[in-house]
Order: sequence, then structure tokens, then C-alpha cells
Amino acid sequence: MSSSLQELEVFLRQELGRVIVGADASIRALVIALVARGHVLVQGVPGLGKTLLAKALARALGGEFKRIQGTPDLMPSDIIGVHVFEDERRAFVFRPGPLFADVVLVDEVNRAGPKTQSALLEAMEERQVSVEREVLALPEDFLVLATQNPREFEGTYPLPESQLDRFMLRIDVSYPERIAETEILARYGKTLTASRDALQEVGTLPAALLEQARMEVDRVHVSEAITGYVLDIAQASRTQARLSLGLSTRGVIALVKAARTTAALRGSEFVAPDDVKEVAAWVIAHRLVLTPESALEGMTDLQVVDRLLAETPAPR
Repeated sequence: MSSSLQELEVFLRQELGRVIVGADASIRALVIALVARGHVLVQGVPGLGKTLLAKALARALGGEFKRIQGTPDLMPSDIIGVHVFEDERRAFVFRPGPLFADVVLVDEVNRAGPKTQSALLEAMEERQVSVEREVLALPEDFLVLATQNPREFEGTYPLPESQLDRFMLRIDVSYPERIAETEILARYGKTLTASRDALQEVGTLPAALLEQARMEVDRVHVSEAITGYVLDIAQASRTQARLSLGLSTRGVIALVKAARTTAALRGSEFVAPDDVKEVAAWVIAHRLVLTPESALEGMTDLQVVDRLLAETPAPR
């Protein structure tokens, strides 16, 4: 008999599969982020369906969806909102920006300037925004799904480390396999409205299923051995010669949350070392900062994560 969490994953695989082909790993990561109330950074070259994935997820969740396009001239007030004087009331009235939604897609977040990127920090961490000394709450299940082009692309700005740390997971989207790309052409190469029509077919998640899934994850046990293993990985990243910045305490918490959700997805009541290893790349890689020497040698953050896992003994 499947659990609520497993039903949640099956539902999202089915509904997002109406729109996206060959994205099983990405959907697993989105399930983890949803249950743990985390935000997701989706990285890949343009044209691989990152925006379509975000739109499909928002429709499946049934919440209010807003989209923000990252551009160099995007200002913090464009996403938070502004006070506007209304003649009828003879007073200034706050008009909320697109951040006041259940699911916010920030498309090409690293094309926005540093000021606007920094404006996302409070919203992502505290689920609130501050406007002229007034603190306004965001929706309870507020989720930021940001897409990012590789840093070397023209017109992009590297995200500050403090903002990267607010993303619970980073999904790396690569070119699809030939068989998957053939199916994509069959779906979307025939009509101009194929993608829009596919989005209309995406069903909405049952209201109570997500909360039930969260309650199941809360019951998963994390032993002292697993806690020690996660801390060993964090310590290894902080002393790794190829890194100038290792895993933060926020990252350690995110790794444990993600591992608990993974354990629950396989029907277990406790976290195993393999659960930690399965989610390590999603949670750790984007939080690491390579030394200039390592970057020049062509080393990647994913390769460093693999090395950390290989060099850190796992408990029996």
C-alpha cells in the first residue's frame, strides 16, 4: 500500500509528464523541495524546457502563479510592489508585486542585477517582505522556482553566495536523450499551441495530500550515526583544498531534510547513508565555491561533491 508521499510523487510524475519528457530526476527533486518547503534553482542552457517545467508544476499545485523575467533593468520594487496614490481614497495604497503568489517563477534569475537578486533573500528565507517599515507576509506555501543559465553566458551575473544558500536544491538540466527528444518533436513540433494545450491538461493536486506527505516525513527517524555522517561531509567540504567556501549550517539542515524525504519515498522509517548520497549533489553542489586554481583546472562543483562522498566514510 502506497503512502501519501509516494502518491504525491506518482501524481506529479503523471501530471508533469503530460508536458515534460524524461524529467523523472527533476520531478523527484521537486517533490523533495515541496515537502520540505524549500526553493529550487534549475540550471541549464536555454531551450531545454525549464520554464515549461515550472509552469506545469504551478498548475499541478493549483496555487496562484506569477512569473518574473530576469533582466538587467529589473528593480526590487518591480517584484515586491509599490505604494500608489489613489484619488478616491486620497491615500497611498500598496499594490503587491508578483512575489505575492504561491508559486513564483523567476526566469533567468542571473540576468537580474545584484540589487534585485538581493531583494529575493528576505522573501525566500522569511516568507515575508518589508516595504517602507511595514512587514507583509507571503503565502504559507510560497515557493520560488528560479531558472539560471550557465554563468559564462553573455549578460548573466553570478548569484551571491547568500542567495544560493537560500535555494534548498539545484537541478542541473542537460540535453535530452535522442529517444526523449524524438518524443518532444512529436508532441510540440506539429502545432504552434501544443505546449499551451498540454499545460491545460495538467490536473490539480488534491488539497490534503501535500500536508499528509509532510506529516509522514516528520515521522522518519534520523540516527546519531547519520547525523554524524552529514556533519563529517560538511566538515570535509570546509577543509577541502579545492574549495574556498564549504557547506553552510543551512546546507546541513537541508541535506538532512532531503535525505528524510528520500527515505520516506522508498517506504523506510529511518534514513540510510544511501539516502544522503542520493540527494547530496542537489543540496551541496551550488553552495560550494571553488578556488581559482580549481576553476582554471576545469574542476566542477559536482566533481567535488563526488570526491567528498568518496572520501567520507559512511556508517554501517
